[in-house]
Amino acid sequence: MSSSATSSPVFKFRPSEDRGGSNHGWLKTFHTFSFADYYDPAFENFGALRVINEDRVAPSTGFPTHPHREAEIFSYIISGELAHKDSMGNVETMVRGDIQMTSGGTGIRHSEYNDHKSQEVHFLQIWALPNERGLKPRYYARHFADSDKEDKWAHIVAPVGTEGVIDERDAKGPTPIHAALNFYGTLLSPGKSVEHTLVPRLRGDGTSKIAYVQLVQTSGYNPRKAPKDGKGAALVTVKLGGQEATLGEGDGVFITGVNTGDELTVVNAGEKRAEVVLFEMDA
Repeated sequence: MSSSATSSPVFKFRPSEDRGGSNHGWLKTFHTFSFADYYDPAFENFGALRVINEDRVAPSTGFPTHPHREAEIFSYIISGELAHKDSMGNVETMVRGDIQMTSGGTGIRHSEYNDHKSQEVHFLQIWALPNERGLKPRYYARHFADSDKEDKWAHIVAPVGTEGVIDERDAKGPTPIHAALNFYGTLLSPGKSVEHTLVPRLRGDGTSKIAYVQLVQTSGYNPRKAPKDGKGAALVTVKLGGQEATLGEGDGVFITGVNTGDELTVVNAGEKRAEVVLFEMDA
């Protein structure tokens, strides 16, 4: 999806049921952007953001070893366990709140499996376009507890070299990424709201930014239209510069025409706790 700055905020709603994806039995997946057999020229990327897959992998199944290069790839665990192995020698099992970042660079191979015997794993698989090619492959791991996100934003991913980012495999603070992308998460209680002020651009002059907000589908797999009664599933309202959008679980909204310093607000408009993620990129 292409983007350009405009004089005022523009919201483009992305309904959950319009995402690509399918139910393979062992894998239930949604694709926000073109991926695998799903292709839509209107949704190829959004700034540095290239892939958001909301995946559910059945017990004792997963993705066998496969290659990647020139991509920043991270997995954000919603529930269950995900076992990661790669050609750099990294082996670990991730649980809720964990994030692992693979900077593919000149090339890596990895696998991701659900080794649990009875529990499904639910996670977001995200790819970003690197701001430099030919990098040495790297691996990073971080953990963000629910308490870090309850009714506030946790800064989960941030560009290498920016404030608070430690360029080491295991450390505190945001997970390093070699891309003009920041990623945040919150667990929002009913009736609560959170604000976020857009940060400066990573590169280039000017102040133009873009953002994408998505409500995670935490109430269970649903390939149909997201319910909007706010009772059986979470419901939030996103506001910025006089514009607003109401999101059910799995829904998202692309935001263009915004700038450094603009304030975005997310309100829990339902009766259930809402798990919301926010991506912020250079326009």
